[in-house]
Formats: sequence, C-alpha cells, structure tokens
Amino acid sequence: MRRLDPRDIVELGPGSCRKVRWLLDALGDGRSVRYVAMDVGRESLAQAVGVLADAYPHMHLHAVVADFERHLGCLPPPIGRRLVLFLGRTIGNFDPPARRALLAHVRRLLGSDGRSLLGVDLVKDRRVLEAAYDDAAGVTCEFNRNILRVVNRAVDGDFAPEAWRHHSFYNREASRIEMHLLAATPKRVHLRALRMVLDFDAGGGIWTENSYRFMRESVAVMLGEAGLVLDEWHTDPGSRFGLAIARPGERA
Repeated sequence: MRRLDPRDIVELGPGSCRKVRWLLDALGDGRSVRYVAMDVGRESLAQAVGVLADAYPHMHLHAVVADFERHLGCLPPPIGRRLVLFLGRTIGNFDPPARRALLAHVRRLLGSDGRSLLGVDLVKDRRVLEAAYDDAAGVTCEFNRNILRVVNRAVDGDFAPEAWRHHSFYNREASRIEMHLLAATPKRVHLRALRMVLDFDAGGGIWTENSYRFMRESVAVMLGEAGLVLDEWHTDPGSRFGLAIARPGERA
C-alpha cells in the first residue's frame, strides 16, 4: 500500500467494509485518504461507512448507493492516484462477456497511473470445489432453492422449492462450478404476472448460477482483454485464493 501510494480508494461491493481496513492500516502514516464505497444496499452501506468513519476520523468518506455493473459512471472524479478494489471472489460470478465489460470500465476509472486490486478464487481439487457447493448441512441447497421463492414473490409464481433437487458440479473445461435445480417429477409452473406457463419433464433443469475459478494465466488473459496488465500476483500458502494488482495497459 505504501508503494502504491493511493490518494483515492474506490471499493466495489464492500459489504461491511471490513476488508479495506487491512489496506488502510497498512498505509500506517495516518494521512488523509478519500475512500469511496459503492454498493446496492442503502442502509447496510450507510451503517458500514458510519462504523468506518468512527475508526478512521481523518479520512474523507463517500458512499454511492448504486449497482456497479451499471452505474460506475456515478463515481466522483479521482482526487489523486486511484486504487480500485474488487475483493472477495465476486468476479467469479460474472460470465466472460460481463466481466470483460466490467473490468474495461474499471480500467477507465484508473486514469493513467491508477491500480486495481482484484480478488479471485483459484482452481482447486475437484472434490474440494464440489463439496463446497453441496455441503452436508444443505446450506447451499437451500440457497439455490431460495431463487424459486424470489421468483414466486416477484412474478406471482407457484414454484414449490422443495420439489426441486439441488445439483452442482465442477465443469473443468469451463473452469466453473455450475448450479442447477432439477425437477423431481414432471412440473407445470405458472408465472401469473408474466402470463406465462412453464412445463418441465422429470429431471428437467433450471441453470441458476455459474461460479468461475481462475489460475494466474487466466487472470492475466482476463485483465488483458479489458485493457489491464497484471502487475503483481499474490496467493495464500495453499494457493487457494489470489490477489491481482493490475495497471492500465492498452485500452480495450
């Protein structure tokens, strides 16, 4: 952080704003830095930034309630060298065209001398990956089925979530976990607000989510497609998770 020397830190999807504390503490000199947090939940973002304000009273804080897939243009102009944070493993939830578009926009936010810090989940043993998405406690199963409850509320549907089987697996060729819901028996579903009827055969499925995993080489390619250059690469001792520092390269 001292070498990157940011004056303007932007975090996309910060959640509780806990992760950024590691970076702020690493600056170590107490000087004033502006921190801009962008997330979709107004109340949770206000609470998180409020807690951050108490812990770092010398900082300038700016919260933007917006969807970073669509509203990056709403961010304020930089006040100095900018560092854009996209931590966790959220980038893995984007299919290639969407993440290329997002990262290309991030590249435009950096100006000529900014940097991006991107978190990625790395390729692991297939058994480890698949166990994480089909846990014995059934947490991921209920998470997956909850999509049907959301659809029911949104468009007056009559999905019966318990009648759908959670199915997830690692697609090695695409380097992603896929999550599906499979009909246990033939199903007819009504989406009344859309005036739509859907028929499913037994075993017929709904593809609910992709979650991509990366290697250093694939991260470098992904960044290059968006006009960014992989500058530094850091992993934990077990190579489970990666942090990529990227700088502006040729514009995408």
